[in-house]
Amino acid sequence: MPSSASLDLITMTQLNPDGTVPVSPTPAQMEARVEELQEQLEDLQAVLAKPLNEILADTEKSKEAAAAWDAYSAMWMLSQRAMRRVALDLAVQQGVSEAEVVARAMSFANDVLNGDGVDLGGTISAPQMEHIARHKPFLRKQFRKS
Repeated sequence: MPSSASLDLITMTQLNPDGTVPVSPTPAQMEARVEELQEQLEDLQAVLAKPLNEILADTEKSKEAAAAWDAYSAMWMLSQRAMRRVALDLAVQQGVSEAEVVARAMSFANDVLNGDGVDLGGTISAPQMEHIARHKPFLRKQFRKS
């Protein structure tokens, strides 16, 4: 029978949900995690160290910024719908179907997303191109070819 000292060295390990055996983190990984948690704690302490009126002011600024983006989004959506209506009306005059207009728009969007610096003949400014670049993975899902 093993001694009680050797039993102290045995630890029971819970399996991961997928049935694999968990791998113990290395000391370097544990140190990195501790540093990460320490930074989070410091950030939280910095917020909590503020007077309540400053915390509330920051919250109010966030709400104002969110409201401004919401209003901008509404304006953008309205302008896009209006431009779509103009494009479709002009297409009808030219004998082009709505499906073709949509297909051409999707093609242009994909050209921008997949091309190197395609800016639709200069209609997309450099800052707008940078903004698009930051969101390419999301946009590619929205504008993938059917």
